[in-house]
Amino acid sequence: MSTSTSSVTSTTAAPGCTRFTALFQDPLLEEPLASGAPTADRRRQAALTAQAEKICQDCPLVAQCLYQAVVDHDVAGYAGGTTQVQRQLIRRRLGVVVAPEDFDTLAGITGRNRQIDHAEVVRLRHANPQESLETLAHRLGCSLSTVKRHLRRERNAPSMHSVRPAKPSLNQVLTATLEIKHGVRAPSCAA
Repeated sequence: MSTSTSSVTSTTAAPGCTRFTALFQDPLLEEPLASGAPTADRRRQAALTAQAEKICQDCPLVAQCLYQAVVDHDVAGYAGGTTQVQRQLIRRRLGVVVAPEDFDTLAGITGRNRQIDHAEVVRLRHANPQESLETLAHRLGCSLSTVKRHLRRERNAPSMHSVRPAKPSLNQVLTATLEIKHGVRAPSCAA
């Protein structure tokens, strides 16, 4: 009896997006429709979006998911109660820039003789401070001296790209989301 209770609890505690993967990974939710898309596709997309929104509203992780989808990761599809287009508008309103993930570099796949981007070296170093410089060089597909040169350049004369604006607060993201999704203009608070 205890085993069935724990399996039910774990199933109901799982986020809806993991329980309804077919819905959240439907191609009509993954990518915005083209401007000339058929009406049937637009209606189906609207129905799928309404289903996903209902599931997200009932999820206890929706605020955290929304924040990460807006501030930390450029994800496709429906996430945190928003569409990809809505998240782009929220980012624009908040001045947030999220670089798309470089899956080739993260997987260790690099092309021969390609120029190593300074910002890429710095980003990977900050993302993986525990890795040795040799490992980082291997990941980037360059020499150890190239990695050292880029890190020395960053240390001696920080570029404008290395100065990141402060991330918005969760409340700022939630307020911008209300404004974008519902056209509600939140009252401004005195600082």
